[in-house]
Amino acid sequence: MPTANLTNHFVRTAACPAGKGKTEFFDTKQKGFMLEVRSSGGKTFYQRYTTEHGIKRQLKIGSADVFSLDEARQSGKSILVRAHMGEDPQAKRQEKRQIPTLAEFVQSRYLPHAKENKRSWKTDETMLRVHIVPALGSKPLDTITAEQIAAFAQRMKAKEYAPGTVNRAIILLRFMFNLARKWKISGITDNPTADLTLAPTQHRERFLTQDEVRALLISIKEDENTVAAQAILLLLLTGARRNEITYAKWDYVDWQHRTLYVPVSKSGKSRFIALNDQAVTLLNSVERLPNNPYIFPSPVTGEPSPSLHYPWVRIRDRAGLKDIRLHDLRHSFASFLVNNGVSLYVVQNLLGHTQVRTTQRYAHVNQDTLSKAAQLAGTVINADALPILPNGN
Repeated sequence: MPTANLTNHFVRTAACPAGKGKTEFFDTKQKGFMLEVRSSGGKTFYQRYTTEHGIKRQLKIGSADVFSLDEARQSGKSILVRAHMGEDPQAKRQEKRQIPTLAEFVQSRYLPHAKENKRSWKTDETMLRVHIVPALGSKPLDTITAEQIAAFAQRMKAKEYAPGTVNRAIILLRFMFNLARKWKISGITDNPTADLTLAPTQHRERFLTQDEVRALLISIKEDENTVAAQAILLLLLTGARRNEITYAKWDYVDWQHRTLYVPVSKSGKSRFIALNDQAVTLLNSVERLPNNPYIFPSPVTGEPSPSLHYPWVRIRDRAGLKDIRLHDLRHSFASFLVNNGVSLYVVQNLLGHTQVRTTQRYAHVNQDTLSKAAQLAGTVINADALPILPNGN
């Protein structure tokens, strides 16, 4: 092991002896500090040290083309100090290299876990693929900060995503970081979402009028994405949830009993969606793709469309209904039934609700229905047959 008084001149002029692949020059001033010179001409600084367990290690500082001698020597001293304090700098660096990026964590750990444990894993997969991974996926988990997540949320708001959608993205990130801590992923000690405040949300019931329904139907008919337009129309005709339609298969259709089977609904149980004449006609008009089990597969991937966001925005904007959400079609379906005398119990079963109070939120009664009901009460009471009461009585 040749030694040398490492100076700037020595570093510049040092060469590897002929016939060797590399040689190491140990500094006479700083114990363990070393310059590696290779036959290729490359030069790299290293620092050797001993751990508190007596294990000798060597840690790369960096290329002599990047680090000056003074910078490299100072880094070497820092390594010695950390080793003296009981830290193993090489192990620490290896640990850092083992920290996955968010995208790697999603694919290798989170999604396999979600598929096994969450009925809503497909919703998570969509949120991750469409929003979270494109924004934060390239960053190692330990480098993602609260400020970066807040900026990501702000960008979603700027794109006019609803507060509830933005909140779900933050909640999903919070859940993933909690799992990373639980699974003791290297470098994850804190949850960067811990102090982030969710945007206030309100239960907003927006119901379509008959004129708005007509405008929407015209816009659906005009849309260039026939598959998405047909799926949206079936949502309006059945009051079904988005995933119940987008993931529907031809095998789930019972033509005789006019139902669409849902293997696992939001409640965790299976259910049947009743199909009216218009829904049956629509399904009969849908073109079946050879060897594809899905009713509304993506024209690009052949898989269920995970989100109808973009075609829906296009359709509703063209109809002049920018304040309508896709889920409002479900609200409106319930409203149409209630205002035509269908009982809440029946509407509850049609929507697949487990509790009637959930249905009551959707059961909008318009003013015309209220007026007719009030008139009916007057007819039943038949106040005309009663004597006119004196004033003050």
